[in-house]
Amino acid sequence: MGSTFRARELVLGIEGLALLRSAVDADDGFVERRVAEIRKFAEGEGEGLPGTGAAVNELDAGAGYAIWSSVYDSLPNSFIEVEEPVVHGMLDAGPVGTALDAACGTGRQTVALTSRGHRTIGVDQSPDMLAHARRKAPDAEFREGRLEELPLPDASVDLALSTLALTHLPDPGPAIAELARVTRPGGRVIVSDLHPFVVTLQGQCHFVAGDEALAFVRNYAHQASDYFRAFSEAGLTVRACVEPVFNGRLASGGYEEFIAEAARAAWRDIPIVIVWEAVKPAEDKGSVEGAEA
Repeated sequence: MGSTFRARELVLGIEGLALLRSAVDADDGFVERRVAEIRKFAEGEGEGLPGTGAAVNELDAGAGYAIWSSVYDSLPNSFIEVEEPVVHGMLDAGPVGTALDAACGTGRQTVALTSRGHRTIGVDQSPDMLAHARRKAPDAEFREGRLEELPLPDASVDLALSTLALTHLPDPGPAIAELARVTRPGGRVIVSDLHPFVVTLQGQCHFVAGDEALAFVRNYAHQASDYFRAFSEAGLTVRACVEPVFNGRLASGGYEEFIAEAARAAWRDIPIVIVWEAVKPAEDKGSVEGAEA
């Protein structure tokens, strides 16, 4: 069922969050400006906000990314900007081998893997996303498939990577189990996701889906405990967890630019991404030899 984009209400929420977080420590001028802007928007002055009144539809991942794929790489994305340095640092710290980019999208991490010398397999459920990825990373191999049922045999990769994708699943457990399944003993699993803080506060990420229409693919908030449980159940050992915070950059042309001071105060120092590195324990040689005997 469709709905209407409530830009004014979103602005009021951000103003309120900025006031809530700053009421004790902010100067009087900051507080007064927040109250004045809240009053202004509450009284109905929101007609000039981008997207006001646009139809909004929820799409599943397949349909959503088919539309999103054409503009995905051209849109400013603060999540990617704070996530990539962390993920790439983890890639640089590990050995080169066969790598999986699961839910590879347009191939941004596939390029990072191939450029580091990995034999790389990209998997995504969206043929439209894969078309972009093939052009971007022609040396990689690509397969159509889902996170919950990866089209790879057991223990076939040295590194399994999935970035900013598991947020679209109600439960990250089945996808993490699949990443563990296809990883060889001694290999690594690296996962990034939208931080549950920002998903809980912000909700959904909208994108243009036609004339005067917006859409979103639902994000689910996965708590750190959800991930720890999923890694443990998949037989993985967590080696690192990093939580990059908002970098202060607002999306160009978005409604937050109309309330930039409030938006930056609202999101200041809030972690917006969470990045995990886990290892699949190497097989104990003595136990394997004993089992074979």
